[in-house]
Amino acid sequence: MRTIIGNQMEHLSRTDSTNNYASRQLMTKRLPEGIVYSTSAQEKGRGQVNQHWESEPGKNITMSVVLYPEFVPILSQFLISKAVALAVHDFVSAYVPDAHIKWPNDIYVEKKKIAGTLIENSLRGGVISSSIVGIGLNINQRLFVSDAPNPVSLSLLTDQQFDLDDCMEELCDRLDDWYMQLKTGEIQKINEAYERRLFRMDEWAPYRAGEEEFEGKITGVDEIGRLVIEKRDGTKQQFHLKEVEFMI
Repeated sequence: MRTIIGNQMEHLSRTDSTNNYASRQLMTKRLPEGIVYSTSAQEKGRGQVNQHWESEPGKNITMSVVLYPEFVPILSQFLISKAVALAVHDFVSAYVPDAHIKWPNDIYVEKKKIAGTLIENSLRGGVISSSIVGIGLNINQRLFVSDAPNPVSLSLLTDQQFDLDDCMEELCDRLDDWYMQLKTGEIQKINEAYERRLFRMDEWAPYRAGEEEFEGKITGVDEIGRLVIEKRDGTKQQFHLKEVEFMI
């Protein structure tokens, strides 16, 4: 039984982005924690750092969840990202093998991207006053026309069609479970589970940072969410979002 996430849902026929819609609602009132906004047609879906998220109308899950994780220290806010990524990973893993979390919170199946997450935290009075968790999950789309290099969907991977309402319910169950573990202080479990599922964890692979191309091995993620990569010479370097590129 769900505790918080998905107990209230509002479906929009179309909107610019569910994160934008949730943000506008929050500006006028305090929303119930865990309310989910979803849409059949997202006209300006956003990914990390203003990237566009392609989603064919009526084919995929595009949704946002409103949370109030005031119990999470500001310096540990990446824990929210970890919990969400674990939930989406668990959903995908129920249908296909070889799913991993590509830092910070994309979901890959082998070397193809099936889901992305955009988390927007608001800070007030020294606490995280609210979080809007946007999730794009490719379910039934079979043709991708944007310049995204490696998209894939559950339908392409399984050659099946899925009921989106059922998928939404299942995803909310997973999100609620991991959020409750975060809320009850299961931090070590979250950290260990995240690293076990991390794409390229403890594997040598090529990366690019600025003008430098190098071979490195992911050894983990630090407390503030930076990716830690060990280079061949034994040195370790921490990277913020967009400071390092996975060469796939």
